[in-house]
Amino acid sequence: MSDLRNFAQWDRNIIKVEQINGDSPGLNTVFDITVRGLGGKPSVLRYTTLEFDEYSNVLVRGVNRIFTSVDRVTVSATATGCDVTYDAVLTANWIVSPLNLFLGPIFNKVGVSATKGLRKVLA
Repeated sequence: MSDLRNFAQWDRNIIKVEQINGDSPGLNTVFDITVRGLGGKPSVLRYTTLEFDEYSNVLVRGVNRIFTSVDRVTVSATATGCDVTYDAVLTANWIVSPLNLFLGPIFNKVGVSATKGLRKVLA
């Protein structure tokens, strides 16, 4: 879960992931993630790893001119295996910031789809 290059396996809205800095997951690594943007047009966000615990936690922040996304993935042990939690907050930047009023429902649809993909890959 800490290697963002794997995100494209379970999130159908990710077109491509390229690691820009570093040769493996870790603190301060940088990834360019190309996503299907509004209207299907590709958009690239540059993600930087801000927190990294290889087996339990990763916090990344992705930014482009229009959006900022802060994503946290946590993995915690359970009696039968583990729980994976993926939290992401997407906000519009600058002049498009009024879009923040409408982003919640749109981003929730994306999240539901990604959750289904993640469950399928982890099963």
